[in-house]
Amino acid sequence: MCMACYVDEATKSKIIAYNAEFHKVTKSPYGSDDEIGMLNLIDAKSRSAIIGRTDASKVFDLSVDHFVGMPGWFGAGDQPYQIWMTHTPQGEIVANTMGVTRQQNELVGYSGDSISMYTHCGTHIDTFNHFGYNGEIFNGFTARDHLGSRAWDICGPEKYPPIFARGILLDIAAMHGVDTLPPSHAIGKADIAGCLKKQGLKILPGDVVLLRTGQMLLWPDMAFTRNTPGLNREGAEYIAKHGALMIGVDNLTLEQTPSAHELNFFPVHTYLLAEAGVPILEMAFLEELAAERLYEFAFFGACIKLRGATGAPMRPVAMPLT
Repeated sequence: MCMACYVDEATKSKIIAYNAEFHKVTKSPYGSDDEIGMLNLIDAKSRSAIIGRTDASKVFDLSVDHFVGMPGWFGAGDQPYQIWMTHTPQGEIVANTMGVTRQQNELVGYSGDSISMYTHCGTHIDTFNHFGYNGEIFNGFTARDHLGSRAWDICGPEKYPPIFARGILLDIAAMHGVDTLPPSHAIGKADIAGCLKKQGLKILPGDVVLLRTGQMLLWPDMAFTRNTPGLNREGAEYIAKHGALMIGVDNLTLEQTPSAHELNFFPVHTYLLAEAGVPILEMAFLEELAAERLYEFAFFGACIKLRGATGAPMRPVAMPLT
């Protein structure tokens, strides 16, 4: 095993991060048509293995509610979460949009609603078309060939399989003896390795790795959105090269903000999505897992199949292992 490797040679060939070059998109070892990157590690055998170890007596919901006024990534002009009624019982008596009798409208109380939101609102997954380099995204797909007037025709969340995997929680905040990491704290290799040692864990190929910064203790105050503690590139590389199939954090941006890189305002997003082929989970609610010190668990999650979108809401859950 070489100094830069954390896995054996056979496993290394399956981990996209070992093919990465700085600020260049990576061609997938899973083929020229691959759109799911490290999620290729999920198969019938891995699903059966984790389901067979799952204790379903307790379920931890790792998602947040969507509501008007919720914090989110809106500084770049994106749509905050909105919801409005399209039908109400009293309104239908007056408007009669169904074209029925008044007696029918009085009997049947009809309510309906619509929502509008940025696809990266609340607990959500980032897909590979979210960030890239110089007009290209993961696996060499180009905006010229694959970006239409409304959406990408490649690498959208509709391509992602439901995720059944071993999950681990790294409570970085607790390791530092704080409730919440200080603003803009960079989680690098030393933090991750130290937390693994403290909690007696190892990152295994095919894991979902969740990092707790304690930012959810600020939720839903808008302070949640500013100067986030989070991963730096060094930390992201360390996790990716162990073979994680997804990395998630309890903050807004996954990564440390503001960026410490002179040219790249999201160096961890671009690394994980374009170079390492690792999807991202953001705004995960990890407080209950941390309170119970449940550091190893079964992770289950599926995103909404929004065709061609750059991200999609997800409602992940965790369950203890037997």
